[in-house]
Amino acid sequence: MSETSISYSETQIWDPSTYDAQRRRLVPSFDLLYGTVGELVAHADEVRATAVGQIPDQADGAEREAPGPVVLDLGCGTGLLAAAVLEAAPTARLHLFDGAAPMLARAKARLAADRVVGVTAGDLTGALPAGPFDAVVSALAIHHLDDGGKVDLFRRIAQVLRPGGLFVNLEQVDGPVPALTRLYEGRHERFARAAGSDDAEWQAALGRMAFDRCAPLADQLTWLADAGFAPVDCVVRDGRFAVYAGWRA
Repeated sequence: MSETSISYSETQIWDPSTYDAQRRRLVPSFDLLYGTVGELVAHADEVRATAVGQIPDQADGAEREAPGPVVLDLGCGTGLLAAAVLEAAPTARLHLFDGAAPMLARAKARLAADRVVGVTAGDLTGALPAGPFDAVVSALAIHHLDDGGKVDLFRRIAQVLRPGGLFVNLEQVDGPVPALTRLYEGRHERFARAAGSDDAEWQAALGRMAFDRCAPLADQLTWLADAGFAPVDCVVRDGRFAVYAGWRA
């Protein structure tokens, strides 16, 4: 396993010891959203093959002898998304990338050592690990970048993916008009309250979200296509939370 530090700076706004429980209270349809990312990684090659008119490779009643996909997890946090990937694709090998050392330590402790092939401390505006990767995944991290930063990151992700490789992002998105964004925000709060978030937790969430730079889903799909991904699609959505994906052409 390799460990690399890239332009590392840490501002701890999450407590790793409480992060997982808060995520489940603050993210609607948590299992559906995180599980969909894992499912996409597990079936990435057959989706891509079908999209370009190929017949997916199928062994006659036997599993193909091949190493699992190498997956870069951007903004891995405590390893929640990596764990979802491994649940759906147990042979996957993870490269963990995050700007906070306590989060990386938590993620490494959560995952089996033989499933982690690399660890990088860095931020999303800096250089990415060189790859090539079979898939790049992320959950609720890229919305911290402005629109230009997202466009640039999508292009850099394409550069570290193998041809046909998958990028899948679980993201917080804006609506196409402000009225829909406000509707999503209200729905989000109602869910969080029903899931057990108290006033202190919700106010802390609002404080963090004040720094978010969300963008409409349609814009992000366009930026993916412009970066050389095809096909691109939103696979599942619950209000302001969406899982969208693209395959490097």
